[in-house]
Amino acid sequence: MRRAADDTTIVVRRLWVVGLLVGVLACAGVAGAQDALLLQPQGLDYIGIYALRQIDPALTGDGVRFGVLSRSVSYKDGEPQNDYQPNVKHACFQTARLRSYDKGLLAPGVSAHSTAICSILFGEDAAAATPFLGSFFYQGVVPAAEGHIYEYFHFGEQYLFEQNAPAVDVITASFGFQFENWWTRGVESLAEHAGLPIVASVGNGTNASDPPLYPGAGSNVIGVGVVSSVKTGDPGIDLMHFALAYPDQSTLGPTQDDRCKPDIVAPGNCIVAGTTDDRSYTASGDWSSFATPVVAGVVGLLVQTARQDPSLSPAVSPDGGNCAIKAILMSSATKLPFWHKGRLTTEDDREVPLDFVQGAGMVNALGAHRILTAGRHLPGIVSSTGWDLNEIDRARGLPQVYRFTVDESMGKMLTATLTWNRHYQQAFPFERVATADSDLRIEVWAIDPEDSSNDLLLDVCDSKVDNVEHIHVPMLPEYRVYELVVSCADGDEQIADRSERYALAWTVGERPHANSILWHDLNADGVVDEADLAIFLANRSLGLTSPDAYLIGDVNMDGVIDGADLESLFANQNRKADWHVETATN
Repeated sequence: MRRAADDTTIVVRRLWVVGLLVGVLACAGVAGAQDALLLQPQGLDYIGIYALRQIDPALTGDGVRFGVLSRSVSYKDGEPQNDYQPNVKHACFQTARLRSYDKGLLAPGVSAHSTAICSILFGEDAAAATPFLGSFFYQGVVPAAEGHIYEYFHFGEQYLFEQNAPAVDVITASFGFQFENWWTRGVESLAEHAGLPIVASVGNGTNASDPPLYPGAGSNVIGVGVVSSVKTGDPGIDLMHFALAYPDQSTLGPTQDDRCKPDIVAPGNCIVAGTTDDRSYTASGDWSSFATPVVAGVVGLLVQTARQDPSLSPAVSPDGGNCAIKAILMSSATKLPFWHKGRLTTEDDREVPLDFVQGAGMVNALGAHRILTAGRHLPGIVSSTGWDLNEIDRARGLPQVYRFTVDESMGKMLTATLTWNRHYQQAFPFERVATADSDLRIEVWAIDPEDSSNDLLLDVCDSKVDNVEHIHVPMLPEYRVYELVVSCADGDEQIADRSERYALAWTVGERPHANSILWHDLNADGVVDEADLAIFLANRSLGLTSPDAYLIGDVNMDGVIDGADLESLFANQNRKADWHVETATN
């Protein structure tokens, strides 16, 4: 393993830098701090990475081991030519702990794709600069973590075929295949039997003709889509502000077997290390390949946090820890404008758990950390934020009930996610064991402790094909007590595996305000104008002829793009974002 400096020196230096940034923020204000020491990639700041590091400067991935699966750039007679490695000579990797693994038959070569991904994860450079941004401080999500970069043919032979879990805590893959095969099923099996969080991109949307790609489309994998940056033409602004996940750039579900994907989305347009020279940086662009390490990095920070507190250790258990991490990520995700379950109408909301483009929403590092550190809560009386990793008896069919009380329900939203693994054989070709799979469901009840006849079923999620259920529902002002009920929809005394391990995560938060300009600025250029009207009218027309199409424009979220939404668009005409850039045409 490559070590460019003593570990203690690296940690002390890293803590000093973060402390300096916090001091600058306190003394000069946020704007002044950004002028003095702008952190990049700003996409990480957008989802709370740097804010989390201000709360705990030691959250840098120290002690966490990442497995980065990378494809070679070139092949000869079907064999990879070993040009899959990051440019370890780049300045941002001088203190990185990186090691590469392959068959060792060919000289190593550099991949720009791998370099970019690894810089988002492990990069750190206090003297970074580009002509279009000037000087900045570059810091990836987990600069203190170990990076184990595997050529993916080699990984398949050594670890998937043998189902021999590598000595890593998180696996990330920024590539995929249109169809599942033994390799992708091997990934599913590894996630299930080792409890290993595996994060993978789902594809780059209709512009790239990508269906949900495997392994990201796999049931036991955390599938990641991309949130596009805004479109001002100014790279400094476009790398700092982000819009929505759009189906032309981020692959939408459902999968061929009607499951929801992606699970979550993240910013993808990041400043990344280049390969033209050892100090070059470039913008990655809006690709799911570069959103994936952002999510994987957040997973790594959760792993680091869980290991520091024995009471949180079930979240990294080899027996279902991947489900706990997935549930926490999804329950904490930020709903972007136009988030809705399944199709545009509300008719499928109880059977389809996720948005077909946003998944559960945009990854939220602060929110995920908050749920994790709220602690594990066993069924019974619990906190209004928390998680559990538990089992349910499929044969007896008895539900698991989590009851909590809130001080105030007015203006609050309850979000909860239930996850469990699909089951796969551990021997090649890793066929799915459908007879062992469970159909779980989740219900939310508003409870009157004095009179059970007033108890009210607020929402239920019960997909017949997914192994995730997700609820995002407004709470009622007149109720303070709520229950989350996990149950089996397939109770059968003849089931061979009587119990199913599941993870549940939940949180109570503020109801989001509908004041984002992105409800009306449909092309994300910072101004509501005739271009947005053209998009709206096109989507309204397409919605009439193709009701299953994923379209934006339903501003009032009533399940149809209609005149009421058009009135809202007109009411916001000429509204400008604070990041809007004036040009000759606007």
